[in-house]
Amino acid sequence: MSAIGTPAPEFTLTTKDGGTRSLAEYRGAPLVIVFFPFAFSPVCTDELCHLQDHTDTFEQFGASVVCISADSHYCLDAFARQESYDFELLSDRWPQAEVSRAYGVFDEREGCSLRHTVTVDAEGVIRDVSRAEMTEPREWDRLHDVLADLTRS
Repeated sequence: MSAIGTPAPEFTLTTKDGGTRSLAEYRGAPLVIVFFPFAFSPVCTDELCHLQDHTDTFEQFGASVVCISADSHYCLDAFARQESYDFELLSDRWPQAEVSRAYGVFDEREGCSLRHTVTVDAEGVIRDVSRAEMTEPREWDRLHDVLADLTRS
């Protein structure tokens, strides 16, 4: 798992639309990276719907959010269209899943990203890492506190 206080591993991934986004593009503001196991699964769908319903939290702190899974960008595009997600969905395509592996959040047995949230500050340093079990939703209250602390720093 990624260590707090270390530089976030760089990445360039495919967007749901087939473009690319890299970590460097988010510098200058906090970034919340939400690794999730599978598009269309019940827990992941509920979690991402929660994010969609609480975009004001990210706006309040000037933070961006990206959601990363090992699903293909085609799958993520269909998922985003079905659920009307406005935030960025990035494909860390399995079997390589290089970004999930670099962040230490890849489940080799299941072939998917684990349910982790990594908060990166404006300079690209990891400031918080939280995790939830594969079948359990993550706790979002902590994220608000982490973002509040980043804006006070």
